[in-house]
Amino acid sequence: MNILMFGPNGSGKGTQGAIIQEQQGNIAHIESGAIFRKNIGGGTELGKKAKVYIDRGDLVPDNITIPMILDRLKEDDCKNGWILDGFPRNKVQAETLAKALKDEGIKLDYVVEIVLPREVAKIRITGRRLCANDNNHPNHIAFDAIKPVEKDGKLVCRVCGGALSARADDQDDAAIDKRHDIYYDDKTGTMAAVNVFKALKGETKVVSVDGRPSIKEVTATMLAGLK
Repeated sequence: MNILMFGPNGSGKGTQGAIIQEQQGNIAHIESGAIFRKNIGGGTELGKKAKVYIDRGDLVPDNITIPMILDRLKEDDCKNGWILDGFPRNKVQAETLAKALKDEGIKLDYVVEIVLPREVAKIRITGRRLCANDNNHPNHIAFDAIKPVEKDGKLVCRVCGGALSARADDQDDAAIDKRHDIYYDDKTGTMAAVNVFKALKGETKVVSVDGRPSIKEVTATMLAGLK
């Protein structure tokens, strides 16, 4: 099963992606940022090309990014399926990726879209805390169901007891708004990318899930759509 995951920052798509991974027999869960780090750290030809743009503070062109992604999807751990999270981020990338997958004969089975109002997503971002052991352990100071636990006067991960921290850009209104401006743009941004896949004719099924209920409820709806 090959899946693209979409959802705004704060929607819980990382958590839900990890659940899908476990439910589907530990298929590969791939984050686009990790692909860049691996290529740059490993000194691959694509990584060297990407580093030139990153060092200048420029966006890496799609003709470098998409070959990186395709190479990753061809690795052995992807043979039984994969979840790609964090790409594409705009309409042009979605169109280019869809064509590249088709040209390579790589089937895209599902697109999962977690739908969440922008104002709710922002509240979730400012209150979330990251576990030092696993960023997919859900911890949020505003929601009782996933609130961190207190130990020795400090809040620690409710799942494993690990140390917690808040990303600096999760506390920065301007940074949050910038990320959400890209995601919620349905003309050229990430929501426009989702619409590219919704418009495709073929074997790809789009599963849209309301991200407002509890994690368990979102999971149940999502898994029901993946059958």
